[in-house]
Amino acid sequence: MSESTADNLIEFLSEIPFFSEVTSQSLSKLCKNSQKASYFKNDVIVNKNEVGNSMYAIIIGKVKVHDKKHIYGTLSSGDCFGEYALIDNETRSASITALEKTEVLIIEREQFLDLMINDSGFAQGILAVMIKRHRELDTIQERLANSKQDLEIANHKMSGLINGAMDAIIMFNGEFRIVLTNPSAHTLLENEDVLQRNVLFFFDDDSANLIEDIVKSGLSDNTSINKYLPRIVKVIGSNNTETLNEGTISKYGSGSETFFTLILRNIEERLIAEDKINLLTKQTEYLEEEIKELTSSYGIIAENKAMKQVLNLIQQVAKTDATVLIHGETGTGKELIARAIHKESNRNDKTLIRINCGAIPANLIESELFGHKKGAFTGASEERKGRFLLADHGTIFLDEIGEMPIELQPKLLRVIQEGEFDPVGSSETMKVDVRIIAATHRNLLEFSKQGKFREDLYYRLNVFPIEVPALRDRGNDLHLIAEEMLGQFSKKLNKPIANLTDEDKVLLSAYHWPGNVRELQNLIERAVIISKNKSIQWHTIIPNSSIHQDVNLQNNESYILTIKELNALEKENILKALKQTKWKISGKNGAAQLLQIPPTTLTSRIKALGIERPI
Repeated sequence: MSESTADNLIEFLSEIPFFSEVTSQSLSKLCKNSQKASYFKNDVIVNKNEVGNSMYAIIIGKVKVHDKKHIYGTLSSGDCFGEYALIDNETRSASITALEKTEVLIIEREQFLDLMINDSGFAQGILAVMIKRHRELDTIQERLANSKQDLEIANHKMSGLINGAMDAIIMFNGEFRIVLTNPSAHTLLENEDVLQRNVLFFFDDDSANLIEDIVKSGLSDNTSINKYLPRIVKVIGSNNTETLNEGTISKYGSGSETFFTLILRNIEERLIAEDKINLLTKQTEYLEEEIKELTSSYGIIAENKAMKQVLNLIQQVAKTDATVLIHGETGTGKELIARAIHKESNRNDKTLIRINCGAIPANLIESELFGHKKGAFTGASEERKGRFLLADHGTIFLDEIGEMPIELQPKLLRVIQEGEFDPVGSSETMKVDVRIIAATHRNLLEFSKQGKFREDLYYRLNVFPIEVPALRDRGNDLHLIAEEMLGQFSKKLNKPIANLTDEDKVLLSAYHWPGNVRELQNLIERAVIISKNKSIQWHTIIPNSSIHQDVNLQNNESYILTIKELNALEKENILKALKQTKWKISGKNGAAQLLQIPPTTLTSRIKALGIERPI
């Protein structure tokens, strides 16, 4: 199609009432895939009862609309027929036959619907014309007095387009009086009786001024308006409900018959969702940055041989989908290990979902893990997705797995073995692809022997065990972690702190650290808060450290320990040896060998000092 031919077709279509409100740019797209066809006198173009899929615009010539010999009317150059074939699959109610040589432009349904979906300007123009037609039905009825059935069908279809729209459609005249609305507009305006009311009364001042300026500008010249509102407008309903909306405004007609169509879409839920996504994104970025700031080894400081072995195990297992069981005392950083495994895995672009099995009531944990259907139990007012479904194609971290109720453990075993589960109150089986990492401070094997944990579940979880050493067993790591935390809290609280001295390190090493890294973090934060003149009195901060406060192992050779202080030091030293050997007293690698004393002597001292193995 030549450029001049295309321009002529665009000009021709713009003069057809059906496309009168469509911009030239949109009409150009329409012309690209449209085809011309020629018919001679008495050629049938459309047969009654045929299912049509095209609209016809008469370029030259004349046709008659008829049912057999009964003629409803004639159409000539600039007229069109078959519009409804663009939006339905109904059969045609009349036949169309050429009265002379006739040339038409054929517009197919697929092309029309594609433009309605992808070209908002085209859609708005068509909709404006349909609304105008809706108001001109009386005139149409007079012109088609002998075609009542066609009129009813046309009215039904156009009303369906307007009333079925989810966006609010408000048509008003040049005096801002509302002349037509759809049900969605009634909902937005919180009023079903708005005809002849001033449309500006339903907007806040800024939004009303915006719409008023656009309308007055459109009234001052004869150019068409078909544009997006330049900013979000606030609608105030009759019940004073305020909503934020985006929209478009279009104009048709001229002079006293000028009308404007305002189409509004409530974006409150979208804005809330976007805010939530932005917040979660910022939180994720913050957490990732926090981990990066600690060290380059997933936030894990590791000079100690045992911790280096943990990092090595992370590297070995991360790229697999093997289930991992992390064991260690409370506060040793088991979650950090889980995050490191996920970060190094092939699932690192998906979600890591964490759930603390010991922090959720037993009657709610099943719903938390597997979700529930609406009405599944009292209080289940809506359907909820469980953590396993949220972790699909990602990783789930089951912290404190030893606290999971035993009656729920078979369901977890089924997820591990089959990758499926049933939400609470549902018979529908859900399939998931989840990598499972579990953690505990308990001896699960001992628990299973006591009937508190399923033995088969223990072995399914214990595919790849990782033992995280206690802080007291990590040697110089304790001082490195402490110094790192001192720097962080000093910066955060804007309180400069001097570096740890050798005496400070002795005090830190002498403490048992039952709460491990978490306890160290809390203690250091407290120490920085109460510090004075860049100095921290560690003997007042570290629990049970008073016996060390005047002991300087390098310089104070004249200090004499009391028997009480000696016993305390001995007890603490024996406890450290027992912990390191996992309470093995005699034999190779036992505490007695470590202390270089006979096992019988060690047993006697344990009894005399009142040392008891914790449960």
